[in-house]
Amino acid sequence: MRHKVVECEVRTRQIAAGFQNCRSAFTAIGDETRQLILQVLLESDLSGIRVGEIALKTHLTRPSVSHHLQILKEAGIVAMRKEGTKNYYYLSVQGTQWKAIADLVNLIYESVQHISEDADR
Repeated sequence: MRHKVVECEVRTRQIAAGFQNCRSAFTAIGDETRQLILQVLLESDLSGIRVGEIALKTHLTRPSVSHHLQILKEAGIVAMRKEGTKNYYYLSVQGTQWKAIADLVNLIYESVQHISEDADR
């Protein structure tokens, strides 16, 4: 029984650390406008898409798209590459928070599973 308590405490600390690590990412993706931009990025070419193209597809202004992309970029959700003076925004696993978010969600899911299994006994 003591082993289960220690395992639960460790998992709880890991979840708390995960929330701390992913806080800005969750805040960034919690906004409906940014979710719309993420959907456009998911549907776009993996090589990236420019602000003007996103603005056309979302019916947002270019300044609004730029503002939201900056928030997503700073939160580690969106990556950007430059080609001369042009910026291309895209989604990537490398250098972003997506893996940390997935790991946190999986850890929470496993915790809920354990709680449910214990409650069924």
